[in-house]
Amino acid sequence: MPGLLRGVARTAVISGTATAVSNRVSRRQAGRWAQQDEARAPRPVHEQAYEAAPPPAAVPMDAKISQLHELGRLRDQGVLTEEEFEAQKRRILAS
Repeated sequence: MPGLLRGVARTAVISGTATAVSNRVSRRQAGRWAQQDEARAPRPVHEQAYEAAPPPAAVPMDAKISQLHELGRLRDQGVLTEEEFEAQKRRILAS
């Protein structure tokens, strides 16, 4: 009798392990299929338009220089403080 119980227990363990592995493989494969479906699915129009938007146009260097001269003139006249001048200068140079 002990040999029979040992055989049944061994079969139960092997069967349980095989079931757990099979379930894990099935879940992993279902996840991969879901990712592939998402990649193939068309995106909403608003997302496509957002990605297709052209980058902002760069300001030509001549325009930047003239803006900086104007800022300097306004600072010299006392219209702009030194802090305002520096903030605007950084904004122009960053564009």
